[in-house]
Amino acid sequence: MQDRVFIQPATAMNYIRHYAEHEPTRVDVDALTGDALLEFGAPWCGHCIAAQPAIQAALSAREDVAHLKIEDGRGRPLGRSFRVKLWPTLIVLRDGVEVGRVVRPVRVDEVERVLGSS
Repeated sequence: MQDRVFIQPATAMNYIRHYAEHEPTRVDVDALTGDALLEFGAPWCGHCIAAQPAIQAALSAREDVAHLKIEDGRGRPLGRSFRVKLWPTLIVLRDGVEVGRVVRPVRVDEVERVLGSS
């Protein structure tokens, strides 16, 4: 039986520093309630590392948004199901439905703008 990933609700400090050991399934993600930010990337990716301060700053003001940090790559089905091509890709979901996306953000306002769509 495959390990299940239980997605925690948003908390006061919901920025996640490390990529999840196990990615959730698309069914798990589609079943989310409330607002969530899916971050697809890789720990060694320069663009992903450079985006972290902007993501952290934007999420620090949004206690209502859960953050899921998903390591993406070849053979990873969740990223393919969202048609992720470049890292980092941030996807905002409301009740499991995509409502916004930004690719390779470098500024806080870029992340805040996509979060504002939630």
